[in-house]
Amino acid sequence: MTREKIQEYITNQNPKSHMPRDRKEKTENLLLHSEKPTRVLTETSHPQGEARALSRTTGSPTVKLTERHQGTNTLFRKFSEMKWPMDVRPLNKSLVSDGKWKRADATQEKRRSFLQEFCKKYGGVSRPQSHLFHMVSRIYVEDKHKILYCEVPKAGCSNWKRVLMVLSGLAPSADNISHDAVHYGKHLKKLDSFDLKGIHIRLNTYTKAVFVRDPMERLVSAFRDKFEHPNSYYHPVFGKAIIKKYRPNACEEALNNGSGVKFKEFIHYLLDSHRPVGMDIHWEKVSKLCYPCLISYDFVGKFETLEEDANYFLQLIGAPKELKFPNFKDRHASDRRTNAQVVRQYLKDLTQTERQLIYDFYSLDYLMFNYTTPFL
Repeated sequence: MTREKIQEYITNQNPKSHMPRDRKEKTENLLLHSEKPTRVLTETSHPQGEARALSRTTGSPTVKLTERHQGTNTLFRKFSEMKWPMDVRPLNKSLVSDGKWKRADATQEKRRSFLQEFCKKYGGVSRPQSHLFHMVSRIYVEDKHKILYCEVPKAGCSNWKRVLMVLSGLAPSADNISHDAVHYGKHLKKLDSFDLKGIHIRLNTYTKAVFVRDPMERLVSAFRDKFEHPNSYYHPVFGKAIIKKYRPNACEEALNNGSGVKFKEFIHYLLDSHRPVGMDIHWEKVSKLCYPCLISYDFVGKFETLEEDANYFLQLIGAPKELKFPNFKDRHASDRRTNAQVVRQYLKDLTQTERQLIYDFYSLDYLMFNYTTPFL
């Protein structure tokens, strides 16, 4: 299997095409320095009726590393022609010497090496194609400690925003910052609020961090948060449209208030290439939120090891010693946290085809961050 063929799979994936065994072997050979073996799906067979019925709803999910926007080449040509001063801020690795953070540091090296190698061999990206201001629109800036944090919802982002507010001097402690202050207070700056020079300098000199989560767990967590609790935005905007299109013979009450969306209906919406409402950042792919093959992140944290990763990162950037990453649940504190066991309960109502298509939809996130395949 040639590299061109593998690139074709990554950039234009068909939901009915599963990775053949020989491609699986070559992909697994790529997974260097992996924390644990990553399995890539082999071809499976499904009842023809089931596949046909679902295809009417789902269309063809497409995985792409880049999006093309008019004028991008001109923008990046200007980038290369400008000579701006650089003041690179290296991570303080002296803290690793005491042995406390050696495991976390080794994990970081593996993750970063893995991601870089994946992007180098599979991404096929030599120049960013997406518009710069769109690429950095999810990145938060903390100038005092020179940090860029890319927000991935449902992967600890609320508590990370609290930490950024403390680091920037906006609050004395992360413990007493409300959910609304975090998400609606507009206290934090985003990278796309700066001019071209400001963006360029920060991308090249600040410490860039992204925290990710198993895509299936993140998806279920988002569904539980937005559709299983009263919500004045997601129910009328998303819920009503989902029920109207994907629930036969829906009652008038459900159509009017958008409450009670079922997980299966939500999945049909997610996989529908003609979905009635657009995507949302809470279930958008990380590859489209943070562009990890276009922006070179210095630190790759994972929700599964969030507390250790986050506190190690705070050490590396010279945060105050008393600042620790908060571990409380941001909302719906009485609910059980979404984990593998919870995910299984939601997936049991889906067909094998539907589960496969979810993986296809998030396959790039699974592969580039070395997550094992879900419960298929």
